Amino acid sequence: MHKTIFSFLFFFSFSFVLFAQKGEDNETRLKKGEDLNMLYRNEGSFGLFIHSAGGVGLSYRRGYHVTANRNRMFEVEVQNFKHPKEIKSMTAAKANAKGFVYGKLNSFLIFRPGVGYQNVLYQKTDKKSVEIRASYYIGGIINFAKPVYLLIRNNQNDQTISTERYDPARDSLTNIYGKADFFYGMENTKIYPGGYAKFALSFEYSNRYNGIKAIETGVIADVYPQVLPMMAYINNQQIYVELYLKMIWGKKWF
Repeated sequence: MHKTIFSFLFFFSFSFVLFAQKGEDNETRLKKGEDLNMLYRNEGSFGLFIHSAGGVGLSYRRGYHVTANRNRMFEVEVQNFKHPKEIKSMTAAKANAKGFVYGKLNSFLIFRPGVGYQNVLYQKTDKKSVEIRASYYIGGIINFAKPVYLLIRNNQNDQTISTERYDPARDSLTNIYGKADFFYGMENTKIYPGGYAKFALSFEYSNRYNGIKAIETGVIADVYPQVLPMMAYINNQQIYVELYLKMIWGKKWF
């Protein structure tokens, strides 16, 4: 009887020690970013990107695994937007005058919330390999259009300079002295809503299985129900397509 009890206690203690060691090993391996042969169901990441519309942007994504190779993704992006025909001008009539874009009506800041899916095309086999993913997103656009204000000379004989909203019917290169402070007239900002669609390829190369380091490239199409008042003297559009290149950093967790 005593031998049976002793054998049971020994077996129980030995099993508990092995289980504890296994838990400690998994925790240590997790901290080292090693492969635990388990599915990370969540991921979050930040991104910094440049785009063909002449500017930069920031993004945040939150992902949830639907299957082993498919994620449902939620993203938020913010970026500036410039018309391809913007050309910066300078005037020599006033010292220390700021450069301005002749014909520019508004400055734009785009905010994009969206949802999409990310599919693994080629899965990472070890720390040194690269995982290739394809993703697509759709969502809304909130486009903040802040009017352009300039330093204007009232007439040829009067040297008085005032800050005025750019008026293509009134202002020319002869009476513009430079760009006003960016925050001037912020209260006159208008919102132009729209929608977007995006397709992207990303290459994830982190040396940690629970980490994310990736390079992403893709194309974005922004669509608006009305023409955006971007520039004078040209035909503005309702649809804008741009390419982008993004660096992504993040992590995965259970």
